Amino acid sequence: MVGHIKDSKIHKLEGDAVKNASMQVLVSPKDGWDGHVMRELHLEPNGYSPKHSHPWYHVNYVTEGSGSLLIGDKVYELTKGSYAYVPGDTLHQFKNTGDTTFSFICIVIEEGHKL
Repeated sequence: MVGHIKDSKIHKLEGDAVKNASMQVLVSPKDGWDGHVMRELHLEPNGYSPKHSHPWYHVNYVTEGSGSLLIGDKVYELTKGSYAYVPGDTLHQFKNTGDTTFSFICIVIEEGHKL
């Protein structure tokens, strides 16, 4: 399977705990990767993901922009090329701290992927 992000549907993320966020699913079980999903999330300026925890881990790689990642009680600054492992059952949140789009790859187990 080979694709290009420009051909992936953009899903706007909405709710009280999320702001200026969208996601594109890149590889999933429907593409043959059983049990996992690779997606790219985009946080526009002043955007953030929910502050939350869940049982599954995720792996992240920043593709553009700058932001921060709360893991537990520590905040890490992220820029293009940064990567992170977020353990399961750990409070976390991504925020855009720059003036441009902050985008990152996020790989989760299939159970952790929701639209």
